[in-house]
Amino acid sequence: MLEQNNGPKRKYEWLSKWAKMTGDRARIDAKANNTYIVYEKEGKLVKEFPNGDIVPLNENGES
Repeated sequence: MLEQNNGPKRKYEWLSKWAKMTGDRARIDAKANNTYIVYEKEGKLVKEFPNGDIVPLNENGES
């Protein structure tokens, strides 16, 4: 589906919102428990700490 002048539209728009809310919740939980979250950024896995530091993971999963 395409909308005029708005680019492609997702069939399930709620899915994008749900994914963002899940990531936000993970950040809140990590901050509350003084730990980190792991996700993919620019094709590489990274750790994000509660203070905002983002550290890439190496091949064996350690930073």
